[in-house]
Amino acid sequence: MSRVLITGTSKGIGYDAALHLARAGHEVIATMRRPAASDLGAIARREGLHLSVHALDVNDTASVKSVFAGVGDVDVLINNAGILSYNAVEDEELGRFEEVMNTNFFGVVRCCKAVVPSMRARRCGTIINVSSVAGKIATGASGAYASSKHALDGLSHSLAQEMYPFGVKVYVVAPGIIHTPMATTELPRPNPDFAYPSGRRMMALFGFASQGDAPPSLVSEKFRELIERGSDRFHHPIGPDALIFLGYRLNTGDQRFNESWGHPDDAVFVERVRSDVMMDLGPFLEPPLKEA
Repeated sequence: MSRVLITGTSKGIGYDAALHLARAGHEVIATMRRPAASDLGAIARREGLHLSVHALDVNDTASVKSVFAGVGDVDVLINNAGILSYNAVEDEELGRFEEVMNTNFFGVVRCCKAVVPSMRARRCGTIINVSSVAGKIATGASGAYASSKHALDGLSHSLAQEMYPFGVKVYVVAPGIIHTPMATTELPRPNPDFAYPSGRRMMALFGFASQGDAPPSLVSEKFRELIERGSDRFHHPIGPDALIFLGYRLNTGDQRFNESWGHPDDAVFVERVRSDVMMDLGPFLEPPLKEA
């Protein structure tokens, strides 16, 4: 069995994965910013799982160095910690762009650099970076988030080639909309916006997706598959809508895609999406705000 370190395990995908992998017999090092608020440790003790919980802030270089030095060599690193933000570029605060990029991209860089020297020297190991279909697709209001995930996909491609001669596997797991607190009850709403419809449309997309069946366990099962059996594929879309979104973008011309999602008329937008990808977002689309 493997020693697996997972970032961002306080809730959602990371929380589910920590328990899923520990119950499968792996040694799990679950990390999060505030362990005192988590019940993972109590569950591990109750079930006799080989799971420990550690405080880690992926935004802090000193925290990353301290934790990885303290836990020693790991066989698998799962970079799962991430945050969302949905605003038009004009409306998104520069500081929020920096926060999203720091967690979703530079946090991964910090953690990868902490394990790569040891994995290279041992000529074994697995790194799984949790990206998103937003690493391949960008719509209005996703400027900060999609940029961070596009950057993460590029980093992962480069790292996979660098690690190949040393027997270290690098994978990207790209979920669609998974039913986690971040995508449901804690979904960040866009700022009030009079000029752009994109924020409302992203909320409608999440509302539509919430009607489907997309539990975090889908991602946890993929983690286990990659750890235990490996794969010849680098990129792994996960969830009932992931391949739909990717296929939609691949088969839709740039002009059609931009006109559909950026069209000023909501009725045209809803009809285009219904026609192109068979998603009826109309019932989930809030009316536009009126400028005072």
